[in-house]
Order: sequence, then C-alpha cells, then structure tokens
Amino acid sequence: MDNYKSNEYLRLKDTAQQIRRDVITIITEARSGHPGGSLSMVDILTVLYFKQMRHNPKNPQWEERDRFILSKGHGCSAWYSCLARAGYFPPDELLTFRKLGTRLQGHPALDKGLPGIENTSGSLGQGLSIACGIALAGRLDKKDYRVYCMLGDGELDEGQVWEAVLTASHYKLDNLCAIVDNNGFQLDGKLEEIKNITPLVAKWRAFGWKTIEIDGHNYKEIDDAFEEARKIKDYPTVIIARTIKGKGVSFMEGDNQWHGKAPTKEQAEKAIRELL
Repeated sequence: MDNYKSNEYLRLKDTAQQIRRDVITIITEARSGHPGGSLSMVDILTVLYFKQMRHNPKNPQWEERDRFILSKGHGCSAWYSCLARAGYFPPDELLTFRKLGTRLQGHPALDKGLPGIENTSGSLGQGLSIACGIALAGRLDKKDYRVYCMLGDGELDEGQVWEAVLTASHYKLDNLCAIVDNNGFQLDGKLEEIKNITPLVAKWRAFGWKTIEIDGHNYKEIDDAFEEARKIKDYPTVIIARTIKGKGVSFMEGDNQWHGKAPTKEQAEKAIRELL
C-alpha cells in the first residue's frame, strides 16, 4: 500500500474514533439509545461519507448527490455524528439527541428538517425498498447518482427485505449498493438462535446480486469494495461486512446487552478513554 493510501486510512480511522466518541457521549447524555449496532457500522459510514460518496453539506438537496438510506434506523447516533462531522449541522447539536423537540430523533425523521437525512425509519425492513425506488427514479431521470442502503443482519428476517432484493435484481439496478452490517446479533440474541439467515452470500447471489464479503473494520477492504461495486454493470451489489457489535469499546464488543442500553457516566468515561 502506498504512503498516500496509508495516510488516508489513518485519517479515516481518526474520524471514525471521533464518531465513536460522539456515539458514547450522546447516548449517555440521552440515557437511551443503541450503542452496540451504532458502533459496529462506524467504519463503513466513515469511508462512505469522507471518501466514497458524492455529496455537498453546503447544498444537502443537490440533485446530483449520492443517496444514503439507513434502514437500521436505531443506529442513527452514528449517522448523526457522521453528518455533523461532515458539516451538515454543528456538532454541538448532537447533544440534543433523543431530547424533547430535537431534530435528532431516536430514528431518523424527514419531517424534522435535519440536513442530510434521506429517509424516515421506524419498523425495520423498509429501507431497501426505499432505496430501490430512489435508484429506479435516478435511472428514469437519467441521473448518475448512486444509492447506498445500510441494513442490519437481524432485519433480514423481514420478508419485505427479500421483496426488495428481488425487485432490484429484476430491474438490474446497478446504481444500488446494499451494505449488511453483519455483527451476528439482533435484539433478542444471536442470529442463529432467533432465525438463522446463513448462508448470506449464497442467498444474495441466488437472488441475482453481485456479492462482496469484507471485514467491516478494515478501511482498505471497505474502500476497495465500494470501488468494485461502482464498476459492476447490470446487477445490484451487496457488501456483506463482517463487524463486531460494540466495536472499539472493550466491554461492549460482542456483548449483546449493549444492543439498546446506555452506559453510565463512569462506563462512558472508560469508553471515551479507550477511544482516544
């Protein structure tokens, strides 16, 4: 790897660590949120917003922008931090997360007017359908923007996801890239104990998608996967990213009790020290 790439990935890592600190800080301040699944997708979001995606924080409604859809909306603390650090709104506003009257709801909400938000979420399993519609609209309008959709692996239990998977394949939506945050857990436990969705690669491939499997915390693999996806024609692409729930905080990593639990002030201080 050349020095430029190495330095670039170090810069991305520094940004990701800041986002992780934000996640811990604002969930602790709100005394509610979902740290585990937010932390697992930080590195992917960082590469998207700070290297790969075409977007303009000074003009959030720029017609030529790439679109990002967060299907696993409960992970929005990481997305909000990413948007703030990219310049969509002041980072100080992050401290209003989940508070009365905030634009930073517990799930992203379009009607709150937060710049950079492309979809409202709530019930899981809907994001990929939204992404399909936006990708198809881009084709009909002869736009060359790309659409990215982040899904949790637990929400792949939902039938609507697989309807959208079929739709994207049928219409050959090669401007659509899905990302599965494959951290192995959902609300009630391990995936294989709730509803086994393996083998993931074979399933998506059988539905007509190009599949790329990566380490979701390796910046080069993430970056290369998005580059590869951009070159694929006539097929939608899915990046299945193996991740660690609670990534970056030793006492949260791989521990599903942190799915929807806020840390105490003392736990938050320990987490922040680890993320410096």
